[in-house]
Amino acid sequence: MNILITARKFKARQTLKDFISSEVTTLKKYNDDIMSADVKLSYLNTKDSIKSAEIILQVPGQILSATDESDDFEKSVSYAVEKLSRQLKKLKTKRVQKVR
Repeated sequence: MNILITARKFKARQTLKDFISSEVTTLKKYNDDIMSADVKLSYLNTKDSIKSAEIILQVPGQILSATDESDDFEKSVSYAVEKLSRQLKKLKTKRVQKVR
């Protein structure tokens, strides 16, 4: 799986990149066919310090995305990964039911 991390209007630390990579690779347990993950980090409002994380997964036949906002990039990424895990579980159950 290719993970592309884009930081808009700032330079992401290596520790943040490592954290994102480890979080996104945990999604492999729900679907082994994930081709790529595109993570976009940005500040929504500089005075309120709202940080946004958007993750776009490419799965064969579909594109899944999740966005979350919080006061910390780690929290935003974690919440977006939770949303994507729910989407991947739902996709897996749909595929299993279709085979039956």
